[in-house]
Parts: sequence; C-alpha cells; structure tokens
Amino acid sequence: MVSSQFMRNAARGALALCALVGLACAAQSGYAADPVPYKITTGQERGTYIQIGQDLSKYVAEPAGMDLEVLPSKGSAENVQRMRYEPGVKFALVQSDVYQAYLDMANSGNAEAGRIIQPLRLIMPLYDEEIYFVVRSDSPLKNINEIKGKNISVGPIGSGTAQSAETLYRLMFGEPIPEANEQHFNNEDALAKLIVRKIDVAVIVAGQPAKLFQDMNPELLQQIKLLRLDPSAPETARAKQTYFPATIRTTSYPNWIQEDTPTLTVKAFLVTYDYGLRGTVGALSKFADSLCTNFDTLQASGHPKWKQVHLELPPLTRGWKYYPPMEKHLRACIAKRAALAQSQGSAQTVSARGADAAGQKKKSTCTAEEKLLLLCDQ
Repeated sequence: MVSSQFMRNAARGALALCALVGLACAAQSGYAADPVPYKITTGQERGTYIQIGQDLSKYVAEPAGMDLEVLPSKGSAENVQRMRYEPGVKFALVQSDVYQAYLDMANSGNAEAGRIIQPLRLIMPLYDEEIYFVVRSDSPLKNINEIKGKNISVGPIGSGTAQSAETLYRLMFGEPIPEANEQHFNNEDALAKLIVRKIDVAVIVAGQPAKLFQDMNPELLQQIKLLRLDPSAPETARAKQTYFPATIRTTSYPNWIQEDTPTLTVKAFLVTYDYGLRGTVGALSKFADSLCTNFDTLQASGHPKWKQVHLELPPLTRGWKYYPPMEKHLRACIAKRAALAQSQGSAQTVSARGADAAGQKKKSTCTAEEKLLLLCDQ
C-alpha cells in the first residue's frame, strides 16, 4: 500500500515540474500546491519600504498563493542590482530618481547601467516619500538651502537616500557635495553622529510617519529638528526641477515637531523584471489581480502611506515601461472597479490612476555618481 506521505511528495514533485517547464497542470491530487517562493527587496529595517513590503506579502502575495519573503537592503540602488541579478527576487521598491539615474547613465553610454536597467519594468507608482533634512536643535541652520559646505550624512552608498541627497545638492548649488563633507551612515547611525556633533546634517528619505522617528527616545528627539523648505530661495526653484514640495505634518510626529514643516518628496515605484517564462508570468499576473482586489484592504490595514496610493497606471516618461502581463491584469481590474462604482451610483469614482542573469563585472574606476548606483568596485 502506498503511503500518504509518498503520494503527497509525488504530487508536489509533479507540480514543481509543471512550474519548471511552464505548463498549466491540473491538480489531480487532493493536496494544495505549496506557495510560490518569491522575494522582494525593500529598505532599511526601520524604514517605510520594509513595512510596505510586509503589507504586500501579507495582503497581496498570500491571497495569490505566493510566499513573498521581505528582504531588507540599503535602499533603491541596491534593490535595482538585486532585482536584476539575485535569484528569487521578483519585486523591488525603487525611488523614481534612482530609476531615472540608471536610464540617464545608460543613455550616456554606460554599458553596465544599460544591462541592469533595460530589462526592468514598472508595476505601478506608489506614493511620495518625504526627504528629511535633520540638524541639532541648537543648530543655527533653519532652511534646506543653507546646507552648502556642511558636513552631511547622505545615507549608505547604494541607497536611494544617497542618490536623492547628491542630486538635490547638485541641483541647488551647481556642484557635488565635497568629498571631505560627505558621510555614508545609515539612518540610525546618522542621527547618533548628529547628536554627538560628528556631522552637521543628516538626510533621510522615508514616508511619513517613519518608524525611525516614532520609535526614537523622546529625550533624543528633543535634540534634533527639521530644516524647512524656503519657497522664495533660488536653490528651491532649482531643486523643484526634479523634486516636488511636500509637508511633514505634526500629526505624524506629535511628540516631536510643533508645526508643519515644508520639504521635498521623491516618488516610490514597485518594480519587476521582463519575465517570459509562462509559470512566472502566471504567478505575477495573479499577484496583479490580488493587488487590485485587495487594494482596499491595503489602504485600511497597511501602512498609512497606502492611503496616498492611487490605483492607477499613469503615462510614463521616455525609457520607462510597465510590465505588460501585469499591466493588462491591472487595467482590466481597475476598469471593473470603476464600472462597479458607477453602477452602484457611487459619488466617488474609483480612480483609474490607481535575478535571471549573472552579474556583470563592475568597473575599477568610476565617477561619484556611478559609485552611488553601484556600477563600479568600491
């Protein structure tokens, strides 16, 4: 007599073979298929990205039959690299300015940047991340445009924060941050160095409310403050060529800031790869259906930033592309939601906004911008 364990293993083996060759096999066993094991790269342990990844794993991947492992990382540039080359990584969270920087670098003739970014595809835009310029409470600095020449922590090399800080400084002052003034601490270390006067400014990119500040000791919070965006400063006008004004609200940090603080933002995107295998295409299509179906749950039960996400696929700038199979499923689901809302006479229309290759050898010498994008040896 054949044991039930043997039958279970045989059934799972058959399903695994089907997934490997990309066939749609009928489930002839009474046992359900194991969840598809995929990974998503996010951000630092107490940042917003990792919480967004956890929400996607719980509320989207799990209902779609996917076991989505949430991986911490230094940030967006590292996520792009791992999305391209690390086995099992099927999703990444990436800042818009980092994605654009890879495209620009590729268009300027950098072959490695082209190899990395060319097969990556967008799933959908998410939300705007606020850029925090933090100084000590007793600092004479008041506005963001006053940081020129200061000792600044811009975040780890490979992080989206580093890319944003570098780009903003260059836009505002027409020159890069002097090498002697640039530090690459993670968020927690940057705040610690700030408090003990080892640096003058810490630049942190995180969607509010950021767990980093929410979990911080109240006594330490009183030793730091935020710089404000001065709308009349010429440096601000130059920064707004790429970034957008935003407000860090007192309601996000009632135990820290006493008034709303104007700042700048960068857009976050959910990114994947231009997969062609039938099994992977099918799994990602189910993920897209689940994302649309469970979008209300994400907004109700996920990180507060989900309330700022619109279920939409807006037109993209040149060089940016959606992943066609997921785009097809998302647009179809978005259309159904809109039709349902209209048929119910809703006053509020549902918004229609709504690594498979081996790594390449990096250059031994490179520019500062190439270092930020992890396009060369450190």
